[in-house]
Amino acid sequence: MNPSLSSSSSLSPTSSSSSSSSSSSTTTASPSWFSGIVRGRSLRSSSLKVSNNALPSGGDFLGPVKGKNQFRGVLFKYGPKPTQVAFKTGDYKQQVIFIGGLTDGFIATEYLEPLAIALDKERWSLVQLLMSSSYSGYGISSLKQDAMELDQLISYLINKEDSEGVVLLGHSTGCQDIVHYMRTNAACSRAVRAAILQAPVSDREYKATLPETAAMIDLASSMIKEGRESELMPREAEPSAPITAYRYHSLCAYMGDDDMFSSDLSDDQLRQRLGHMANIPCQVIYSMADEYIPEYVDKKALVERLCKALGGAEKVEIEHGNHSLSNRAREAVQAIITFVGREGPKGWDDPWS
Repeated sequence: MNPSLSSSSSLSPTSSSSSSSSSSSTTTASPSWFSGIVRGRSLRSSSLKVSNNALPSGGDFLGPVKGKNQFRGVLFKYGPKPTQVAFKTGDYKQQVIFIGGLTDGFIATEYLEPLAIALDKERWSLVQLLMSSSYSGYGISSLKQDAMELDQLISYLINKEDSEGVVLLGHSTGCQDIVHYMRTNAACSRAVRAAILQAPVSDREYKATLPETAAMIDLASSMIKEGRESELMPREAEPSAPITAYRYHSLCAYMGDDDMFSSDLSDDQLRQRLGHMANIPCQVIYSMADEYIPEYVDKKALVERLCKALGGAEKVEIEHGNHSLSNRAREAVQAIITFVGREGPKGWDDPWS
């Protein structure tokens, strides 16, 4: 989906010297629970002591938000690619990782600002990441690539920030990223304590309302059969960004890799695609006035089916809420904070038990 972006948004990283010294001292003091497992559970008691001392570094108690669309925190690289950059507010051992949708990057939704403030009060950090698919890169990327880069971010938080576990918060197509990542069963996915799917909608059903889509799906299918899945589609297929035949087919074709939340999928198909999410606590925040859901879709029936397929996920219906919840930011934050506070800490003493 393509939510509106803020052109006046800015991030205010703290000084690199103070952040690096803080990170260095924390890492030297003790590894995280995950690192302890990998390295033979060494220094476990020391790790627990450091975990309880989660005050902001450098004596900065000014909070995570400086002003409208201005965040305080640390900007850091978590992987080798130039695009693999993340921004973290707060210096805590518990992190909520926000994963945006198509065209999204930093400060993608209006609820992130009040969410950062609310999380800080609960001693949680908010992490916003850029991936190869961020902004206009989504057309030449894939869910598989997103999952690999998300795993690198979680690995960084574990090994460099002594993370005690994360909660994944997906917006729009970011929900597909979470579902796909958790299916990979990557080692770092053990650090995911819970998942929140905000606006899990069908890109395919929305694209089907556009006149050019049917012909472009046929073209993408032909290119894939010819072994040209990595070649770009014509500009009219996706005017906002270059897009490969594979990614167009993934987003727009029936049972494409991105097709996870469509109303015409059977219960068995939904369960095959979403059922593995039953292994962790999951919340679905559904906007009942989402502009990217066609009018013919019965939203109440669909969200009920999605939650069932996810293994009994918690359902939150936001009446009159739009896709990004810019008109219901307070309700979004309340739902997220309540869920994180209740489900996030479960199992952190020994998540491998």
